[in-house]
Amino acid sequence: MKTAITELLGIQHPIIQGGMHYVGFAELASAVSNAGGLGIITGLTQKTPDLLAKEITRCRGMTDKPFGVNLTFLPSFTSPPYPEYIAAIREGGVKAVETAGRSPEQYMPALKAAGIKVIHKCTSVRHSLKAEQIGCDAVSVDGFECGGHPGEDDIPNMILLPRAADELKIPFVASGGMADARSLVAALSLGAAGMNMGTRFIATKEAPVHDNVKQALVKATEFDTVLVMRALRNTERVLRNKGVDELLQIEREKGALLKTEDIHTQVAGVYPKVMINGQMDAGAWSCGLVVGLIHDIPTVKELIDRIMSEAEQIIRRRLTGLLAGTNDTKPARKVVRER
Repeated sequence: MKTAITELLGIQHPIIQGGMHYVGFAELASAVSNAGGLGIITGLTQKTPDLLAKEITRCRGMTDKPFGVNLTFLPSFTSPPYPEYIAAIREGGVKAVETAGRSPEQYMPALKAAGIKVIHKCTSVRHSLKAEQIGCDAVSVDGFECGGHPGEDDIPNMILLPRAADELKIPFVASGGMADARSLVAALSLGAAGMNMGTRFIATKEAPVHDNVKQALVKATEFDTVLVMRALRNTERVLRNKGVDELLQIEREKGALLKTEDIHTQVAGVYPKVMINGQMDAGAWSCGLVVGLIHDIPTVKELIDRIMSEAEQIIRRRLTGLLAGTNDTKPARKVVRER
């Protein structure tokens, strides 16, 4: 399947693994790239540019396929040494960067000078247009369904993707709610050139996280995520747990007077506790509504091969069948839940 994204990034399948804190290590990124997608190392999980350089080298030893690095741009008062991180990316020969958070505009000259393709994650059409204007090569359009930060507009992908298709000249991928072949075909039909999966890739054998995390994703339903930090205009979709319930109680008590320090215990330093130690009640960690579609823990290759095979079945059998009048409504496969 060739799309503008596969051509731009030099990959086989239009599937990108999104950057995820304490998940996007070399093990997962290389597995996704080896399976034909674009794997992503999460840059800021590496505490220093030198550590990122070592992780890039480690990933290079696991795959000869293209992979990328995620750089999340934080507020200036907590700003990491981004020029040094970009130097590590450049010197590591990485040719794709997924940017997120604040605008990457001030870092675009350095990225473009290194011949790096920039895919900026946006939660609105207006931000996507700004990304296009400053020279980003593609956009990851992040709908309200996504894990992590969906922005403050609350527009789901059924509306956001066609709006992006109406306005953008650069290619974009669908992010948020992406889990399987149906997601991919739907995204393509709405104008996207591929899809970005985050939460779904955590529930794979190669994801370097504690098994408690993977089992929690298989057990959870679409009703088990919740939005936090709305009063701070820093909305995040997370998997509900004891720590998150404590956070929600504080939010109810503080109301509009809520400050970041009021919930510090429930949001700071949570990811290593959850992802490495398997402490599932430690606090808030990002998880998308797509968790309701996760029923097994395949290898990355099994997952991607399944998506591409079933996408072809949906397009050739179901959609073409509808035009031919055969009205084939059978699912591409029977869902088997691993418990």
